[in-house]
Amino acid sequence: MAQKKARKQPTVAILTGGGDVPGLNPCIKTLVYRAASEGIKVLGIRRGWAGILEYNPDDPGRSKNRIQELVPAEVRTIDRSGGTYLHTSRTNPSLVKREKAPDFLKKAFKKGETTHDFTPHCIKGLEKLGIDAVIPIGGDDTLSFAERLSSEGFPVIAIPKTMDNDVFGTDYCIGFSTAVTRGVSFIHALRTCTGSHERIAVIELFGRYCGETSLISAYLAGVDRAIISEVPFDPEKLAGLVMKDKRANPKNYVMVTISEGAKITGGDMFVSGESDAFGHRRLGGVGEETGAILKRLTGQDVLNQRLSYLMRSGSPDSLDLMVAVNFANMAIDLFLKNAFGRLVALSNGNYTDIPLSTITTGQKRVDIRELYDIEEYRPKVRHVSGKPMFLY
Repeated sequence: MAQKKARKQPTVAILTGGGDVPGLNPCIKTLVYRAASEGIKVLGIRRGWAGILEYNPDDPGRSKNRIQELVPAEVRTIDRSGGTYLHTSRTNPSLVKREKAPDFLKKAFKKGETTHDFTPHCIKGLEKLGIDAVIPIGGDDTLSFAERLSSEGFPVIAIPKTMDNDVFGTDYCIGFSTAVTRGVSFIHALRTCTGSHERIAVIELFGRYCGETSLISAYLAGVDRAIISEVPFDPEKLAGLVMKDKRANPKNYVMVTISEGAKITGGDMFVSGESDAFGHRRLGGVGEETGAILKRLTGQDVLNQRLSYLMRSGSPDSLDLMVAVNFANMAIDLFLKNAFGRLVALSNGNYTDIPLSTITTGQKRVDIRELYDIEEYRPKVRHVSGKPMFLY
């Protein structure tokens, strides 16, 4: 009598891509624990999409450090710290430069070709590993390749994360609350030295195209002026407003926040270095430039502080912990229902899921008319009733 063929254990792969944020490790741990309770095998892809790009399905023995099985005992304590246990990268397998390609893939480049689309190679690797669905945790860039895989027919369930909170289609992304919490805390801490020396403080916060992190931090910390990515600013006008604020403050100091993606009227973003795989160059420097201009125009001492990675360091706050855990459970729920090509999301305060393709249909930006005074360069919330918890 012929033996029945053993049924394959359902398998998911998880990865984290782009910048790290607090909340990734609790999300990974919950995915692993919940999957194990449902009899699902979990493979972790290390270093984001780079892990599967560098995996050689024809010689898997040499690719062991790109893929690792995750079990509860392995991830038991990772939720107690920030960062990502799986490591991360800004790799875009659909647009790989020749010099960035693994050696075994360089032969795929045609003569004169400087970039190559390795999406078919990634799908082949995922299939070779027996993966039934991939669960990427990332922002716009990471999820844009996830959407590409989904459009090619590979099962994907995506989880949004980014401090900028700018993934289109969801009110909230893992990492945002902690970034704001850090921002408010450091802004208040900097008041002591700014006030002691009667200075102007210019504090640069994260935010490339979307100024929500900077805006909400400024709104909650009660800063005097807040420059955001969406509204180019006139330094001379800002100098006049700042001096007005300084005179009105009994302690004779001023607090100004500025998004790293902010632009002086008629200028461009302050960037440096080479473009990454998604066409982005490193941001930073607009705060120092603005501080130098303010010092020249006002004659006042200026304190410049770039918060940068401090906003994404350390453990998540309770809200990011809550969302990370719930998003992970939702992703496994969707897998059990064979619901693929989905993005877990928050909408009007409710957990839901939407088509992954939604992320490519728009851009999430600060609602200037509702939340910002373009003449005064500061937050101005016209009304709160009916808005989501973080106002947009």
